[in-house]
Amino acid sequence: MLVHEVALSSQLARAVDRAAQGRRVLVVRVRIGVLRQVVPETLEYAWGFVIKGTPLDGAVLETTSVPLRLRCPDGHITDDGELKFSCATCGAPAEVISGEEFTVMDIEVEQS
Repeated sequence: MLVHEVALSSQLARAVDRAAQGRRVLVVRVRIGVLRQVVPETLEYAWGFVIKGTPLDGAVLETTSVPLRLRCPDGHITDDGELKFSCATCGAPAEVISGEEFTVMDIEVEQS
């Protein structure tokens, strides 16, 4: 899976570099849904590899895992740790309302 995380880290680094507009980046915080099939530790390792020798060198990547949450047609909300994609209350098929995210929450930059 390392190739997947390296590709994600490369895309993330490009986006962060553009957003930083030349300022030194200290911390990047991202939320990653469990359905993204990203191993946070591997992503953090890949991040360090990708940013080495770039303007982002030294920036820390902090990840937060987002659990799978579902909503059925009756409005029940279910945390689905078993990936069954059905409502725990009524058994109906349910739609994903969280767990697919790969979102940059914030970028902490050095103040000049």
